[in-house]
Amino acid sequence: MRHRTADVMLLSTVTLWALNFTVSKYVLTHGLTPLAFSSTRYAAAAAIFIGITAVAERSLAVRARDLPLLLGCAVILFVNQLGFIYGLRFSSASTVALVFGTLPIFTVLIAAVVGVERLTQRFAAAALVSFVGVVLVALGSNGGLSADVKGDLLALLGVATWAAYSVAIAPLMERYSPYRISVVIISATALLLGAGASGQLASQQWPSGRLLWAGFAFAVLGPLIATNVLWFRAIHSVGPSRASMFANLQPFLAAVFALLLLSESLAWIQVVGGIAIAFGIVVSRRVTPAAVAVE
Repeated sequence: MRHRTADVMLLSTVTLWALNFTVSKYVLTHGLTPLAFSSTRYAAAAAIFIGITAVAERSLAVRARDLPLLLGCAVILFVNQLGFIYGLRFSSASTVALVFGTLPIFTVLIAAVVGVERLTQRFAAAALVSFVGVVLVALGSNGGLSADVKGDLLALLGVATWAAYSVAIAPLMERYSPYRISVVIISATALLLGAGASGQLASQQWPSGRLLWAGFAFAVLGPLIATNVLWFRAIHSVGPSRASMFANLQPFLAAVFALLLLSESLAWIQVVGGIAIAFGIVVSRRVTPAAVAVE
């Protein structure tokens, strides 16, 4: 029963993450500029996390010696948001979702660079297959190399920085709850995004569409807030290995949501690329470090 409950939480988390690609794409195409969206979204999430953590833990304090790592993670997350949001701006949600399928590969590669993991020949072959898949996805953008490739490359930046964030945050998870970590990192990221978004915020004409603001609320409460609770409670119950199996569903679910809700389309070469990415992940059979659920 305990595993069944954890599985429901994991599936709910992955579904929320996957739906975020489609929702964010909709918000970007119906009135909000990229940085205005990201900065206000993170500011709202930071305020909510501060309230939750203050009530649940009675303190927001962290050790001074951990501040450099926490702030470094915030810088990585800031760059991650630039890659993610502008990747969606210049490419389709389904394409960006498929590119994000390389996340486990990037995570292990970065972990190997910093000495946390050791690469094997099997993994090197799997990584090569996955990156060939990314090339096929990019080649299929609008039927060939196009302006969408800029979005694909930015999505790759988003993947690489999220993988780096996953590895960098691991030591902090041994000393603090995900809520207290989120207070510091998301708040600092919100400040960085706010500074970078000053021009877009000043010129932003705020739309009044109910569906758009419902999407905005989802982007804050779902992928940024609820997933933290669900993901880490589930990992505590069943461990990161089982959780990673569910996380691999995210690119597929995200592409399906984009196809159904945004009426996007995928070229056959992109489908082949997505299969290659998934195949590389399966062959690698590696577990990636768990990260705070933020996208």
